[in-house]
Amino acid sequence: MNDWFTIDRAEEDTTIISEYRHWEKTHCYLLEGSERSLLIDTGLGVCDISEVVRELTDKPVTAVATHVHWDHIGGHRYFPDFCAHPAELPWLTEGFPQPRQEIIDCFAHGCTLPKDFDLSKYEIFQGTPARLLRDGDVIDLGGRKIQVLHTPGHAPGHMCFWECERGSLYTGDLVYKKTLAAYFPTTDPEEYLRSLEKIAELPVKRVFPAHFGLDVEPDIILRMRDAFRELKAQGRLCHGSGVIDYGDWALRL
Repeated sequence: MNDWFTIDRAEEDTTIISEYRHWEKTHCYLLEGSERSLLIDTGLGVCDISEVVRELTDKPVTAVATHVHWDHIGGHRYFPDFCAHPAELPWLTEGFPQPRQEIIDCFAHGCTLPKDFDLSKYEIFQGTPARLLRDGDVIDLGGRKIQVLHTPGHAPGHMCFWECERGSLYTGDLVYKKTLAAYFPTTDPEEYLRSLEKIAELPVKRVFPAHFGLDVEPDIILRMRDAFRELKAQGRLCHGSGVIDYGDWALRL
C-alpha cells in the first residue's frame, strides 16, 4: 500500500485514510455499506488515493467533499461518480479562487513529498459533479444512511456528513483541533456560527475531523459555538480580528 497514506480502522466498515506527511495531516473517510461505499474527501492529490480504496473495498465508490478546497478534492479525478454542493460548483468548473502559487507554497511548509512527485506539474482538480448535494439529502449505502448537512462558514458549500444511527459526525474543516480558518475572503464568520449552532443540536457521539488530531471529543462543538457567540456579542466575529487562542483549538478571523 502507498506509504504516503496511513490507514486506520475507526470501525469494521469505516476506514480512515490519512496524509500525515503533509503538515495539515488530512483525513479522508471510506464508509462501506452493503451495496456501495462513500469516500468523504480525497485529499491533496499527491498520490493516487483510488489505489488504496481499491484495496479496501470492491464496491462501487461515490466520492464527496466536505468542501472543494484543493486539499480535499485532490483525488476526485479518480472518481467520476463524485458529488458537490451547488454553492461551490463555480470553483470546480470556472477556477479555484486562490492563486496556484499560494497552494504550491503550502507544500514547502513541513511536507515530505514522494521522490517521484513533480510539484511543478501539480494541478487543482476541475470537473463536473455527477450529482449536486443539498442540505437534508440522504446518501443510502445499503444498511447505512448518511445525511448531508449544509454547514457554510469556512466555505460557502461546506458540508458535514451525519450518520444518525451511530452518532458519527464527519466535520470537514468546520471542527478540528488547531486553528480554524475563517479569515479567507470566501469565509463567513457569521455563517460559521450558525453552522456550529446547527450541529450542536445533534446527539454526536464521535467526531471525525478532516485535519490534525483524531482525538476530538464532541464537547468541543459546544465550546466552539459558545466562543463564537461570545465573539459576536463583543463585535469581534468578523474578518480582521486576528487569532484567538482557546487552548486545544484556536480561531483565525
